[in-house]
Amino acid sequence: MCPHHPACPDAEAPDREKARTLACHPEQGWSLLCNGVVLFEDTGELLPSGATIEPHRPVVGAA
Repeated sequence: MCPHHPACPDAEAPDREKARTLACHPEQGWSLLCNGVVLFEDTGELLPSGATIEPHRPVVGAA
C-alpha cells in the first residue's frame, strides 16, 4: 500500500511511471518505484506481477 497522499498510480495503471522513487541505482541502470515497478534506464519496466514492458523511448528522427 502506498503511504503517499495522494496515492501513487497502481503498477497496472497507464501512468505507473509517475509513482515516487523508493530506491535509485543509476550505476546499475534501474530504480524501484513506490508501486513496485522496476524502471530501467532504457525505459523498460518490470512489473510486480513479473510482466515486462519493452523499452519505449521516443524515436529521434534523422536531422
